[in-house]
Amino acid sequence: MNDNGNGNAPRPTVFVVDDDEAMRSSLQWLIESVDLPVECYASAEAFLDAYYPGRSGCLLLDVRMPGMGGLELQEYLRRHEITIPVIIITGHGDVPMSVRAMKEGAIDFIEKPFNDELLLDAIRNALAVDERQRQEQTLRAELAACLATLTPREHEVMEMVTAGRSNKEIASALGVSSKTVEAHRAKVMDKMKASSLAELVRMSIMARQ
Repeated sequence: MNDNGNGNAPRPTVFVVDDDEAMRSSLQWLIESVDLPVECYASAEAFLDAYYPGRSGCLLLDVRMPGMGGLELQEYLRRHEITIPVIIITGHGDVPMSVRAMKEGAIDFIEKPFNDELLLDAIRNALAVDERQRQEQTLRAELAACLATLTPREHEVMEMVTAGRSNKEIASALGVSSKTVEAHRAKVMDKMKASSLAELVRMSIMARQ
């Protein structure tokens, strides 16, 4: 396991899946030349045997391979909610298939023979996408944990507050005093770890997405 110098967190890895041995070797040399970890697999099945969900990185995927093809692997990943960014590597005749792969969620496709810098730029972009996705997943998990601490009444107050209703309006709707609403509101802000109403509104929007 690679260490990025920050605790024991593994560095993002570029996973190459291509049945062409010469292509795998070429891609491995290119990717390692810019100091990125790379793992190469001769088939989709070999990749699935070795990969476990949660590993950070991106996937360089050939479209046409014996056994499970690139589009089938992409569909498998989507079906199992594995969100690793996919770059399709394709021959000229596979462009329509690659367009289909893009519609299925691939973030880029590169035609063979490819320009090295173009491919490296695509890889850097894919790794940045992966990092953003992981940060968002972490935020969503933290948000869900905070929401789980709210009582049913606090949930109600949060919904009304973030909808723009005043303490007086909330008190009238719930049949309680404004002071009680203020107490609930303060608890909501504390439990949600929100420093402002604007931040609480953003949390509410994210929770509904």
